[in-house]
Amino acid sequence: MDDICVIDRPEAALAALKPLRAQLLDALSAPRSAAEVANAMGIPRQKARYHLQALERAGLAKEVERRPWGGIVEKRLVATASTYVVSPSALGPVGDTRRAKDRLAASYLIALGARLVREVAELMGRARAASKRLATMSLDTEVRFRSPEDRAAFTRELVESVNALVAKYHATEGRDHRVVLVAHPLPAEEPACP
Repeated sequence: MDDICVIDRPEAALAALKPLRAQLLDALSAPRSAAEVANAMGIPRQKARYHLQALERAGLAKEVERRPWGGIVEKRLVATASTYVVSPSALGPVGDTRRAKDRLAASYLIALGARLVREVAELMGRARAASKRLATMSLDTEVRFRSPEDRAAFTRELVESVNALVAKYHATEGRDHRVVLVAHPLPAEEPACP
């Protein structure tokens, strides 16, 4: 089971976004049959089987064994990942940073995040296919500003520092890397999505 699976096909996204199927994926953290899942969730076995087949067709669950049980052969499935993220590419050309007009707008930040998910998911797939590790780096921290003026000063200094590092290490040969640095206020509570 992978740590994370980025869903980039519309049909897989549709399969995963149904609430019951999300619960089924959670129940498949360990191999289980349709009967075991149905019993654990308190739903009819046929209903569990129907939805598990849809998850398997979408590539979100996979068969790990077959075993005889009461005169039939029971199939046991497991989720393909412990966490799923739907890539904006499953929705088509949304999240294109080239469409954004204001690089300081929240919409540009969201488009940037969408591009990040698309690009890193593609690179993860290539690395996995080649049995290699994908070299990445990330930085996640929090800072509290006393005033908008302090935030603006921090932004200026950060841009200067990053530009100096890029100038120091940028080479004419080698592999290109994308550096993304974002800042946004922390939400006061979990946002509700309409």
